[in-house]
Amino acid sequence: MDDAEPGTSLGLLRWIMWAQRKAGEDWIRERDLSHEQSFVLGYLVRNPGAIQRDIARVSRTSPASVSSLLQGLERRGLVERRTEPGDERSKRVHATPAGADLISGFDTAMTAVERTILAPLDETERATLHALLVKITAELPEPVRP
Repeated sequence: MDDAEPGTSLGLLRWIMWAQRKAGEDWIRERDLSHEQSFVLGYLVRNPGAIQRDIARVSRTSPASVSSLLQGLERRGLVERRTEPGDERSKRVHATPAGADLISGFDTAMTAVERTILAPLDETERATLHALLVKITAELPEPVRP
């Protein structure tokens, strides 16, 4: 039997992850953002003054793609590039207050999605599920984070 089938444990986990991802994508789309734009805005809120090279590295994309993405966000007033004093070639990128406000509720929205997904479980079942997932993931390599 193929693990991708909905009736298998991994198939059911994929279904849950699909529901979570779809909710996140819907939240982002409601703000007229692409996944990449929302990622970069979130990164800039957490790392104000990042340089384009760092943004390209963490988003795993090319500097040219980052430049184009930032131009779109700048036109909307969501980010700004500031020249470094003494080095006119070096520009630091910052989320504007409007950019930070636009994505400020994402973590809260995702917490609500988690509650909705886990709503059929009582507190004991949630604790059991969590313990089982911790046990499974303890044997897996950690995901590579940018």
